[in-house]
Amino acid sequence: MGCKVEKKIILKYYGKKIFLIKDYKTKSIGMFNQIVNKFITIAAFGMEIYMKANITLIPGDGIGPEIIREAKKVLEAVADAYDHEFIFTEIDMGGCSIDKYGVPLTDEAIEIAKKSDAVLLGAVGGDVGNSRWYDVAPNLRPEAGLLKIRKELGLFANLRPATLYPKLVSACPLKEEIAERGFDMVIVRELTGGLYFGERYTKEIDGVKTAVDTLVYNENEIRRVAKVAFDIAMTREKKKVTSVDKANVLDSSRLWRSVVEEVAKEYPEVTLEHMLVDNAAMQLVKEPRQFDVMLTENMFGDILSDEASMIAGSIGMLPSASLGEGSFGLYEPSHGSAPDIAGKNKANPLATILSAAMLLRHSLGLLEEAQKIEDTIDDVLDSNYRTWDLKSPGIKVLKTSQMGDIVSEWLTEATAIDKGKIDIDDIY
Repeated sequence: MGCKVEKKIILKYYGKKIFLIKDYKTKSIGMFNQIVNKFITIAAFGMEIYMKANITLIPGDGIGPEIIREAKKVLEAVADAYDHEFIFTEIDMGGCSIDKYGVPLTDEAIEIAKKSDAVLLGAVGGDVGNSRWYDVAPNLRPEAGLLKIRKELGLFANLRPATLYPKLVSACPLKEEIAERGFDMVIVRELTGGLYFGERYTKEIDGVKTAVDTLVYNENEIRRVAKVAFDIAMTREKKKVTSVDKANVLDSSRLWRSVVEEVAKEYPEVTLEHMLVDNAAMQLVKEPRQFDVMLTENMFGDILSDEASMIAGSIGMLPSASLGEGSFGLYEPSHGSAPDIAGKNKANPLATILSAAMLLRHSLGLLEEAQKIEDTIDDVLDSNYRTWDLKSPGIKVLKTSQMGDIVSEWLTEATAIDKGKIDIDDIY
């Protein structure tokens, strides 16, 4: 059925330019992309699309400020190359917010995020065993800010693409014959239900200290995230959804399986299969190529997406998106704050840059621009440029800032060539 929310697109025509002023919402995730595709058709007849968008940046803790700086650099290159206008506003979240305000996320920061078109996050948190940020109640720790912003922004679906780039096969821990076949999957994780949000307590029962965590899902929560997974599958070549559960044991999983099957009837073009979570964990290392879109609940998704990041060669390569109803989303790398290398200019910014590409695609509908970022990263990897986490014989190790520079510069050059502004012979 989808969420019925009032939407609008404002267009202003100036000669051969279409100025797309970002003031819209859509009935469902992916709908805006369909709308924008129509304007891309117009562009093919000599008219170009221009966009003005507000983007909230959350640098966060540890390496967060370093990788956000490089992603912003690439977004600015995109804006310059395509004549868009991106307005950036920074807010604090995590340990840095605790230091300034005593809480991991202020209400004022949330309001700023709500007024933007999308949010790009670096990382939050520190060293759990050696940080004052964790000598407090759980709701006051850095990661609580992330849970709060997801809830306040209504972000219920987490998308984590996991792709093994051909040039990173050697970094994959799987057997060579498996890694060489490659894989390209998207894990869709439910984000606001399950064990992480159910009732919990620890108390003494009959003289024994007992902890209880409650796993709760209702059919509406399952249905809306299932629709996201099937919508994504419809845009992919395989058109396959693997729903992961523990239906042989858990009532919540049996409900999950039942609702997913109902949703599948609305997508006859998509193949649905069910897989128990323990088997899914094994299959990810046995034959990851079999997966296309993997749909699962909160805790299972948390674990499986980290497993997928490892077999992709480096967690520093994996972006993610947290989406709600409509086009708004929060985008972040799958890795953490890595306090051990913070400030050393060693962090891999590519996951954050790829998250920025997801922001352009899913929240702004800028499909060409998103693809240009991804293609540029492919070119950089093909030219044997890496950060230290992917170092190997024969490659060129770059610092964090250098990787951001080269992606920005190559994107600018490639776009200029595409638009006929410079001749390729002027570069080579």
